[in-house]
Formats: sequence, structure tokens, C-alpha cells
Amino acid sequence: MKISLQMIKQLGYHKLLELPLKELIDKIDSQLGAIESAPVDLGSLYQGILVVKVVSCHKHPEADKLTICLIDDGRVTKDVKRDSEGLVQVVCGAPNVRAGLSAIWLPPGTVVPSSFGASPFRLEVREIRGQISNGMLGSPHELGVSDDQSGILELSEPEFRPQAVLPGTEFKQLLGLDDVILEIENKMFTHRPDCFGLLGLAREIAGIQNQPFKSPAWYQMVPDMPTGDGLKLALNNELPELAPRFVALAIKDLSIKPSPIWLQSQLYRLGIRPINNVVDSTNYLMLLSGQPLHAYDYDKVKALDPGADQATLVVRNPKPNEKLSLLNGKTITPDPKTLLIASGQAAIGLAGVMGGSQTEVDNNTKNIILECATFDMYSIRRTAMAQGLFSDAVTRFTKGQSPLQNLAVILKALEQITELAGGSLASPVIDLNHLSGEVTNRGSLYPPVTVSTDFINARLGSALDSKEIQSLLQNVEFEVTLDQQLSVQAPFWRTDIELREDVVEEVGRLYGYHKLALQLPKRDLMPVTENPSLALKTRIRNQLSRAGANELLSYSFIDGGLLDKSGQNKDLAFQLANALSPELQYYRLSLTPSLAQKVHPNIKAGYDQFALFELGKTHAKSELDEAGLPIESERLGLIFAAEPKLAAAQYSGAAYYQALHYAQNLLSELGGWSHIKLIPATEVETESSLFDQMLKPFDPKRSSVLYQGSQLIGIVGEYNSTLAGALKLPDFCAGFELLLSGLSFDTQRPYLQLSRFPSTFQDICLKVPAGLAYAELFDFLSAELAKIQPPKSHAQLTPLDIYSRPDDLQHKQMTWRLEIVSYQKTMTDQEVNSLLDSLAESANQKFAAERV
Repeated sequence: MKISLQMIKQLGYHKLLELPLKELIDKIDSQLGAIESAPVDLGSLYQGILVVKVVSCHKHPEADKLTICLIDDGRVTKDVKRDSEGLVQVVCGAPNVRAGLSAIWLPPGTVVPSSFGASPFRLEVREIRGQISNGMLGSPHELGVSDDQSGILELSEPEFRPQAVLPGTEFKQLLGLDDVILEIENKMFTHRPDCFGLLGLAREIAGIQNQPFKSPAWYQMVPDMPTGDGLKLALNNELPELAPRFVALAIKDLSIKPSPIWLQSQLYRLGIRPINNVVDSTNYLMLLSGQPLHAYDYDKVKALDPGADQATLVVRNPKPNEKLSLLNGKTITPDPKTLLIASGQAAIGLAGVMGGSQTEVDNNTKNIILECATFDMYSIRRTAMAQGLFSDAVTRFTKGQSPLQNLAVILKALEQITELAGGSLASPVIDLNHLSGEVTNRGSLYPPVTVSTDFINARLGSALDSKEIQSLLQNVEFEVTLDQQLSVQAPFWRTDIELREDVVEEVGRLYGYHKLALQLPKRDLMPVTENPSLALKTRIRNQLSRAGANELLSYSFIDGGLLDKSGQNKDLAFQLANALSPELQYYRLSLTPSLAQKVHPNIKAGYDQFALFELGKTHAKSELDEAGLPIESERLGLIFAAEPKLAAAQYSGAAYYQALHYAQNLLSELGGWSHIKLIPATEVETESSLFDQMLKPFDPKRSSVLYQGSQLIGIVGEYNSTLAGALKLPDFCAGFELLLSGLSFDTQRPYLQLSRFPSTFQDICLKVPAGLAYAELFDFLSAELAKIQPPKSHAQLTPLDIYSRPDDLQHKQMTWRLEIVSYQKTMTDQEVNSLLDSLAESANQKFAAERV
């Protein structure tokens, strides 16, 4: 964002720039925005360039296109050869040079302004075809005030009065080129669209100097509305949510021509190429207010709707396969969600980005439509990124312009256009205003913020009283009422003052953070209380890492296609309005799809077996707190995968048991596996839509749901064929997903005393009905073992095998290993066999199990 200090002065704010330049720049840099590059002192670059009068001209004897001129510089320039009348000879090749013309002379020793930069071109006395030329007469392009190279700059009436262009006058004074250009990094003003205009910047420069600022009279929310007729104009806004305000009017009987050189110069020094008096006026008002405008040729718009008796502007999305030719010569096919400006039948502009070539204002234009609108900044950014178009309008619209300034800006543009191009208002001012009545009546985007002086001082570390705070804010045109607290109403151009903290930030910046006392924060030397959630996550990470798993961190956003492949319901997922990419449009409903998506790429990269886990968050529309905000569900997900040949060689049984092994190992480490129950997923019914979505990626026939008491905490199992096929998962692939909020384990690792006596191991195999679930029998045996094991001993069962004989499909065999140790003696085989016999007898009575 470029700032012209001279243009701020010309707006009538001379007092704002009275500080020495370095001090002013330091103040802007520290309290307003970071200066991106070294200031450009235009005044020093134009030093010595003068207004002259061409006294005589005659053709060069050796060149048809050259003219020998004698010029009068008021005898200001030293060390230059003059004739007896004090005139200086210059050879000029411009077709418009003539006697009596006031022009701009670049004497020997000066640098051509258009060459400022790495390779400046310094003039000298030269001989051209046998004739001496002392410097040159400059064209607008050579003088760095526009792109016009057709001839030398003419200083003629009515733009320049004779008394203003006396020979010897400094050119920089004539056009206000005794200027300093500052460039502030755009990111500094991301939340401040008003600072993308010179008015906003001048206001802030006043504020940081503790000077009161008053906006010009024309810049008010509800200006006096003029009337006009002669041209019929209609507006239609089909997308009010994306274009909350759309204002337009028609102007007739214009004379399109180049802008006055003062206007061209002001645009050019701030990086905008002059076009004509209408387009330049809209760009000037954009630089002034930060609000982009656009002008359409009225007759061209009307001609696009054959038979219509009026011109029509429509805000809409593109029709299928609709094309648009832009002002830059590029023809595009807009995305279906793009905001377009159209006539009744044809697209004529990319809203907020660039106008169309079909309705361009050119030298033949007589009537125009002037538009001033507010567009959704996310929509404009999406369109600009998709099309690779980054105009000055895009820079401003993507910051979120205030829709409350549109009327003031368009009426000021009307005034300036009719002043420079003639013509008059030819229609009513049409205002399609879709703002709420509350906002419009209040004259501000947000209601007043109530904040106390103590609240502000406590957060800034300041000692300001209420009067000082009121003065700071009123300097930049806030309305501040003092009572027991401060009532702060932001002006209509501010889009960022919504909370008490916003007011604190504003006060701190205007007062100056450098003025606040430097004081280290107080710290308590007592150790901080351990965060149970962080402690749990640390233990999970450590345990799974020791088990060989690798932690993964993926986006909380996923593609809608992945939700479909997982069988999850997209309607329950929050969709992002401004996604980073098309693959990141939805908040995920569970971690499993994100992990499963990484399996095939890793196998393809040469990793034949691995376990991946992630600690992350999920969201769903069905899970909201009392305030209606999404509840973040903390999850742990793990997936194990092995390449088919390796899986066949190293693993027996289903992948489910490998995933269960990881879950059991982890939950045992956390001290809670003894409280876990496994229930087949086919037998579980839940009313929680979020948990239901967590189950969707899994195959219910090959999965188990984990319960801790009556609390459902997760699922372990293999994946359904749809997900496995879509993501190319190997056959040996399974995992689990747990709700961390449901886990209530001890944060301390349980201590188990070592015995002085050796442990004893024996296996037991039971033949049971094929329909009996492993978990049910295991839980029963574990409970029975706890009842009958000797006092002062430790015993546990570890599963070894589940086997079904091909000739007996009515039964299956389950094998466990009993490990038992006594803290009083070495246990005998007879004692251990007695325990196993008792377990077998109890299992026989309960499940008709036979010991094998």
C-alpha cells in the first residue's frame, strides 16, 4: 500500500505532516504499519526540472522530424549557454512543439524521471545532427507522470493559468511532485480496509500524533441524494448474501478524454496507469476512500439486451459454459460459484475483480453506468485465486469493505466525473441495500462496546484515565460516552471493533505501546499443576512409540469424497466457506479415514508393514454446546497394515487381532484394560450420531466396540470393503479409534511388586460352541480366576489361539496361558493344575465347555 504525503496535504491535512520526516516515518512504522521499503523522495528526483516557454521554433536543417527551439527559463538555470537574449537552445523531436507553448525542460545534469531506478539516464549537452541541444523538453512519460509518449507535455489553459506557468517555475511545485512516497506492507492492514484509502491513512496518522481528525463533509453515511432522468436503469441482485449492497446510477452526455495532468500524475506515482477522465476518476476515489468503483458504457450494456428500453445490471452466478472477455484481453469460463455482473442476458464483468471488454468506457462513450458495490471478500479471493487475477480492486475487496460508505463514495465520484467530463446525472441513485435495518439505522456494523477504564489499563499495563481514553478514540472519530463505563461506538467505516479487546488494542496502538512501562510479568515459583489431558496424551505417545507405531499429524479438514468412501454423512460435517483447497472442504467426523488415506502411499513408497496413529479432534453438527458452538471431540486413532506377502509369512489369524493387540497393550499401560469389555459391533446400538459415524468405516462383522463399564469408548476392527477398495488397503489391515474424553484411567502407572519366587506357566484349551464369543468366555475365566487364586499371589490369562477343526464346524477351541506367581512360596504343578481344573469345571457348567 503506497502513501503519498503530498496528496494527504492536498486533502487539507497539512498539520498532520509537520513532524520532521524521519520522526514521522518512525511513528508510522511503530504505530500504524511496517514500512516495507525505503521512502522515495520524489522532490529530490525532480530537482532542477523547470517550466519554460518556447519562444521560437524552426526546422532542423539536417532532419525533417527535429525542431530547433529557443526556450525561456527565466534565466534560473546556471552554467548553460544562452544567446544574446538569454534564451537556451534545445533540439526537440516532438510533433506538438511550437512557439508560444509552455513546456517542461530537463536541463543538462538532470536525470530523466522515467529512468529513476537502477540505471538513471542523466542528460548532458549534446550535438544532434550538427546542432547543440541543452537537455530536452519532456513528454508526460519521460517526466514520470503518465504513459503518454505522443509529444511533449503542454501546460495550456484551462488546466494551467498563465500566472502558474511562468518560466523558471519548478515543475515539482506545479504538480505537487515535491512528495515523499511511503510503502506499507499490505498484511499490516488485513483487518483494516479503511486504511487502503488515503483518507483512512490520514485519519490514523492524526490519531497516532494525538491530533483530532475530521473527515471531509462529503464522506458521510447518508449524504443528500440528487435526482436525475434521461436514461432508464434497472438493477437486480440475485445473490444478496454475497453482494449485501449494490449501488448504481447513470450519467449522460459525457466527453471522454485524457484526465488533467495533475490527476494522471497522482495516479501514476501510486502505481495506477491513467486511462481517461472517467476511469481515472473511479481509480482516484478508490485511492482516496479504499472503495473500488466501476464504470460501464451505458449504451453497450443496453445493446446486449436486444429490444430493451433500458440498461440492466444483474448480480448472479455464471450460466453453464458461459464465457467472459475481460479488459486484460483474456477470455475465461468462470467457476459456477463466481460472482458476475451481467446485463439482462450477457456477462459483462467479474464482480470485484475486473470489468469486461464488451462494456468498456472508451473515447466514443457518451453515457455511463457508475457502480459502487460491496462483495463477499471470501468469494472475491476465491475468484481471484482461481483466475490468477490480482487487481487493485481485488486488493481492497478481499479486506472486507464497509457497505455503509457506498453512497458517499459514488456521489463524490459523480461530482468529480461531471466536473472533468461534463454530463449530468441521468437516473435515480439505485441502492439495493440488503443490510439489516438495525445496522443501517445505527450507522455502524456493530453495536456500541461497553468497557471499563480498569479493564483497558489492566491489559495494557497503563494508567490512563477515562478522559484520556475518550480523547484518543475521538481523535479517530469514534463516539465515546462516559458514564460509569465507556460506551464506544465505532464509525461506519470501521469493520473490526466488535469486542472489548478490540477497544483495548485500539487504545494501546493510538497511545503508543512504546510508552508503556517495561515490566516483567510476575511468576509463581511453585510448580505448575499437571494438565491431565496433556499427561494422558504424552503417555499414549510414549507407549505407542515404544510399540513401534509412528505418529501422524493430518489436517482436520478432508475431502467430501473421502466422507462418501467412508460411508459417513456429509450433512453432519461442517463445510468450510473458504477452503484452502477443494480437498479440504469439510471438518472430519472421525480420524480413521484420514489415517486410512495414508496407507497405500506408504506401501507404494516401500514400507511393507507399519502402524500409524494420530491424536486429533473431530466435529459434527449434531454435537453442539449450550451456546450452539461445535464441541471438539478428542480422539485417538491407529491403523496397522502389512503388505500381503509379508503378512502371510509373519502373521497368523486376522488383522483384527493385531489391532486389538495394540489397543490392549496401550490400555494395559494406562491401567485400564481390566475394566474394558469387548462387544461385537453387530450387537451395539447407539443414539449418538457422532459415534455412529465413527463406526461407519469399520466392518461390523469383523469389529468390536469397547466399553469401560457402561461408557462406550471406541471401536477396534477391520474396515468395510467400500473403504478398503476405494483407498486400496491391503487385506491385512485393521485399527482402532478411541474417545479420549471417555477414558478415565489412573494417570499413575500401577506398581506391581516382584516376587522372590519363580512364576509358573501352564496352558488350558477349552472346546466350546462355535457361537460363543471369545470376549465373553475370557471375561468369565478372568473373573473366576480372581476368585480362586491363592492369597498373596498374582495371576493372569493370556490368549494364545482360537482354532476350528474342519470336521467339526459346531465347535471351536480356545487356548490361554496361565501365568501365576506367589509372594509366599514356589507353587507346585499340582496347585496350578487344581486351579485350571476349577476353571474348566466352571466353564463347563456355564458354557458346556470341554477341556481338551
